[in-house]
Amino acid sequence: MSTTRTPHYDLHSHSTCSDGVLRPAELVERAAKRGVNALALTDHDELSGLAEARAAADRCGIQLIPGVEISVTWRGHTLHIVGLHVDPQSEVLVSGLNMNRAGRNERAVRIGEALERLGVPDALEGARSYVTNPNLVSRTHFARYLVATGWARNTQAVFDKYLGAGRPGYVEHDWTTLEEAVEWIAAAGGVSVLAHPGRYKLTEAQRDELLGSFKDLRGFAIEVVTGSHAPDEFGYWARRAKQYGFFGSAGSDFHGLPDTYRDLGDLPPLPDGCTPVWQLFHG
Repeated sequence: MSTTRTPHYDLHSHSTCSDGVLRPAELVERAAKRGVNALALTDHDELSGLAEARAAADRCGIQLIPGVEISVTWRGHTLHIVGLHVDPQSEVLVSGLNMNRAGRNERAVRIGEALERLGVPDALEGARSYVTNPNLVSRTHFARYLVATGWARNTQAVFDKYLGAGRPGYVEHDWTTLEEAVEWIAAAGGVSVLAHPGRYKLTEAQRDELLGSFKDLRGFAIEVVTGSHAPDEFGYWARRAKQYGFFGSAGSDFHGLPDTYRDLGDLPPLPDGCTPVWQLFHG
């Protein structure tokens, strides 16, 4: 399939500082045991796990790439932009993420109210029982509560029935803009990556518009190999990356077992002709 043998980079993962199930140190230790030698911690709108992750990476002998995943609203769609090699002390980035997290808390209250109306009792309190970081309550935390209380068999079923777009527990919310997210990452000295582009319900024309806009804003890369893409999508997104002059990125989007797309260290190489984003890290 490829001659770009780079299966040891995982540039998209989550810890308990957002909606993962492993502490930052545990995440790094698992990555090291599974053969990853360069891991990006990219918690949702959150940087607080990076210090612990870096200390663990030093102990384990792997490279820790400081990152973040920023929620964005674009043309009425929620998108995610990953920032790689960001400076966690950047005032611009920290201020922007504080703003996005405040929006997350407001959304959590409204999701709890929506689920209460559907007959799910104490949904917000239940979701908070799964939260390690009190500043970040996500839909995934609600999903874990609904699974634990018997409302669905797994978290994907929760999103399909209750929390996905168009479902009765879904709450519309405006995040920051695509332009602002890229600006925050650039101000922090980082590289902007469009996360799992195949996951968004966009037409081909909308995909073209999004990729063109991201390029114009000086976005650097798109995720080509990711747990959110089926294997037969990797080639398509590699061609799209080449079409727009993007680097290709690879990340499991690991949150924790059993509800994860791919395990750490379980990524195939990038397809032929796809220039790895990690080349930027060694220039």
